Amino acid sequence: MVAGTVVFGAFMAVMDMSVVNVALPHMMGSFGQDQSSITWVATAYSIAEIVMVTMAGWWSTLIGRKRLYLASFAVFTGGSMLCGTAHTFGAMLTFRIIQGLGGGSLIPLSQAILRETFPHEEQGMAMAVYSMGVVLAPAIGPIVGGWLTDSYGWPWIFYINVPVCIVGMLLVGAYVHDPPYLRRGIRKVDWVGIGLLAVTLTTLQVVLERGQEDNWFDSRLILGMTALCVLAGLGLIAWELVVEEPVVNLRLLKDRSLTVGSAMALVFGVALAGSGFVLPQFTQNLLGFPALQAGLVLAPRALTLLMVMPLVGWLYRRWDSRVLVAVGTALILWSYYLLARLALGAGFAQLVPALLIMGAGMPFMFVTLSTVALSTMPRADMTEASSVYNLLRRVGSNIGYAVVATLVARGMQEHRVDMVGHISNFGTRYAAFAGRSQQLLVQAGVPGPLRPQMVLALANRLLNRQAAMHAYNDVSRALGLLSLLVLPLVLLLPGRRKLPGVGTR
Repeated sequence: MVAGTVVFGAFMAVMDMSVVNVALPHMMGSFGQDQSSITWVATAYSIAEIVMVTMAGWWSTLIGRKRLYLASFAVFTGGSMLCGTAHTFGAMLTFRIIQGLGGGSLIPLSQAILRETFPHEEQGMAMAVYSMGVVLAPAIGPIVGGWLTDSYGWPWIFYINVPVCIVGMLLVGAYVHDPPYLRRGIRKVDWVGIGLLAVTLTTLQVVLERGQEDNWFDSRLILGMTALCVLAGLGLIAWELVVEEPVVNLRLLKDRSLTVGSAMALVFGVALAGSGFVLPQFTQNLLGFPALQAGLVLAPRALTLLMVMPLVGWLYRRWDSRVLVAVGTALILWSYYLLARLALGAGFAQLVPALLIMGAGMPFMFVTLSTVALSTMPRADMTEASSVYNLLRRVGSNIGYAVVATLVARGMQEHRVDMVGHISNFGTRYAAFAGRSQQLLVQAGVPGPLRPQMVLALANRLLNRQAAMHAYNDVSRALGLLSLLVLPLVLLLPGRRKLPGVGTR
């Protein structure tokens, strides 16, 4: 019951990061905003959520972990209800910040509670259950969001949270309890750390979310935000290492398991979040899938995740952690190899094998890493360590979205320029294409003076689609190479026999 209760909260918090994406085009009409502005609906939630992910350990010390979990659930539920009733764009952004502040703490708290609840021999299975929530939610989010948006309208992607979260709060009240060894109370509030943390994470999120839209460092806003992020980040590190009660306990990174596991989670967060961005974009923009069908494309990956995670939890007790991570890396590389070979004629059948393989590889990575990273942490430090791990994993995901968006945009431009240089009125292929297009336009009854312009328009559209397809393939290759580069870190992970039980220090 404890496992189901806390995973429930993490699942809801993570899903609300992705469920809104398919509804953004509908919100543009409701609020009268353009594509650039409407993305702040997602950005506002992400900024608030990542700040609270980082501060979860500090807040649990201040008010108690169970109280924080219940308060976070309540704030998340209230924010969800308010988001559904929003009639102005400013109100929506405010309510999404409230929702993010509530959802952020649920993720690290859920992981810490699970780690402390289960004995050492069941840690792998506990993290498999946790990973079902935080890894499965982004895959299910677009499906649920697409169905609710198409069937009932976008407000229902928020209203649906309310009854579900009320049930979650009742379960937390009944089954979650604070253990006696948790540190209670704070003698002095780390206001400097809180301020530096908020500035660092907010500016980082704005840079990553808006960089491609504003052409990166050609924008004074992005340039200024980057400089402020670097200065605040360096100040945060220096301050938190010397202050007596830091808001982010960076001293925990002296533990090798936590440092290596978090670093690997960051890198794979980049790679796997990138695929989550590429696949819906590819299916909607190039294959013409509607929102629900584009969300269903990720269903095979989610199904395999659900089936393989308990297996990985069982294998964790029997196999070396380094072997598990290596197997996961190999499967993910295989899936990216298949995705890099897709063409414009691809359909659902061509996508399924790659997604099934990726779904099988992801549990080997995240179940193992989330277990190993916290394997040597004392129980009293578990919540703070979980916050650090989840912060780096989330930063990796945000970097992945930004990098992939940039690679796709730049790749489309480069491939288009390259292909245009091979097109000429004197070329046999273009002449054949123009002749067939003219015939089709005649059959459609298009007047003669309009036909040359329409032939050019058709050629331009086909050129753009081919350039986009090549760009998506390049991104798959780049993400595959990124996954390969992390293999040397596998050697730094502790072996199965070297893993101590939880709370041995």
